[in-house]
Order: sequence, then C-alpha cells, then structure tokens
Amino acid sequence: MAEVFEYPANYPGWFIDNFDFLAWCLVVIVLAGIWVVFFRYGKFSYGIDLGCLWKSTVIIILTTAALGIKQVVTVKFLAEHGEDGNVVRIDQENLSYVYRNGKTTVLGLGDIVRIYREPVTFNPPPKFFVVALKAGKRDSVFVTENLPRYEILLKELAKRSDVPFER
Repeated sequence: MAEVFEYPANYPGWFIDNFDFLAWCLVVIVLAGIWVVFFRYGKFSYGIDLGCLWKSTVIIILTTAALGIKQVVTVKFLAEHGEDGNVVRIDQENLSYVYRNGKTTVLGLGDIVRIYREPVTFNPPPKFFVVALKAGKRDSVFVTENLPRYEILLKELAKRSDVPFER
C-alpha cells in the first residue's frame, strides 16, 4: 500500500514560483519612489559639491539596502515555502517525489544508498536528503521539517530500503 505525504499549500503555486520577480518589482517601485523624492526635492549639481556627494551616497546606500533586504526575504520565503504543494509517495518498490509543477522524480527503494540530515542548516527548516544510485548516476530528493509526518516518512523509508537514517 502506498503512503502519501503532502506539503501544505499555504500560498498559490504561481505566487511561490514568481515570488522572486514580485519582490524585485516591489523593490524597484520603492527605489523609484526614493529617487523621485531625491530628484524632486534635492539640489544636485555635477561639480564638486559635498551636498551632492552626500545625497548620492544616501541613494547608493538605500539602493544597496533595498536589494539586499529583498534577497534576504526571498531566500527565507523560498526556504520555508518553496516545497508547498509537493507530494512524496512511498510504495513497495519506489519513492516518488512529485513537484507542484508536475515534474516527478522516482527513486527505486533498492537504489537508495543514503538517508541523512544536512550537516549544517543555513536556511531553516533543515533538509533530509535521500540519495540513490540509478544506473551508476547519483540522484537525490530532499524533504524538510515542513512536511507533515516527515519522521514517519523517513522511518518508513529506512525500513523499506534497509538503509539506516543518519541523524
């Protein structure tokens, strides 16, 4: 009997797939507003002028901060919600990982060589990798702690594949 594990879909798939672009658009709109305020109310001259240098420095710092904050927010959001809507299925012979866009990765239970938790987590939640050798090539999938009943999945996978789960 196949067991099915599914990530909850907190956001629509199109939103998750386009989050980076949407965040970039928002940052560009904010930066455009900052530039409008500076050029409307600021007095810029293109000679040696400390007022112009100060204002240009502020614009450079705000631009760098806005793009940096956007990158941090995007990485954090995709780390937490990037797998929403994906499905993991274990049957008697295979582990199937179905992505929300329809792509499927199938690993034979006999091909699995290692199940382990990533040693260092840079972007929570931690990932648990399942590595298999298929026709001499390595292939892998991962699950995160956001997957409901992920402990049951990993224990069942270790039991069915006879590969110990390395914590």
